[in-house]
Amino acid sequence: MSLFNEYPIVYEQNVAWGDMDAFGHVNNVMYYRYIESARIQYFDALNIFEQSVLTVVASNQCKYLRPVFYPDQLKIAVRVDELRNSAMRMSYLLFSTAQDAVVAMAEAVIVCVDQDNMQKTAIPDDIREKILKMEQHVGHLI
Repeated sequence: MSLFNEYPIVYEQNVAWGDMDAFGHVNNVMYYRYIESARIQYFDALNIFEQSVLTVVASNQCKYLRPVFYPDQLKIAVRVDELRNSAMRMSYLLFSTAQDAVVAMAEAVIVCVDQDNMQKTAIPDDIREKILKMEQHVGHLI
């Protein structure tokens, strides 16, 4: 799908019946779980969990465009849009296969912290290089 061409990771998420709320649509908090799963798949591709740093969500936001209902499968595209010294800004597109439309857009700032003292630390050079290569591979320049 051309919509996802510049996203190196596209995570697929089945919507479960229990993801819906009393209003009959997927509850807003579930979107953050879906986004987290996509982020983890991105980080797994980097092998970031084998590093001496931890990743912490410093901020996140989600713009809900259309409600999602069971049954559905979402495709969640994720990429890094900005690299800072100790943080990265990631963006997400959530696409409903049932509706054939983007249903939400999200963004998160992820900070690297030292696992021993829990203080902010620089993104490891090898991780920075892997991010740049992953993004360049799909034609997305940071």
